[in-house]
Amino acid sequence: MGMGRILLIVAAVVAALVLLGPLVGFALTLLKWGLVIGAVVLGVMFLSKWLKRT
Repeated sequence: MGMGRILLIVAAVVAALVLLGPLVGFALTLLKWGLVIGAVVLGVMFLSKWLKRT
């Protein structure tokens, strides 16, 4: 395995990390918003049930 191939692999890994960084951030943002929306929906459902009961 020559020096050129090692440099090529390092460059490929760095490029993959640079490209994946924003994608991972975007996925985490989507997940966070999904959790927030889910919590709000559950809260509304819980409140509506609680209000109907009284």
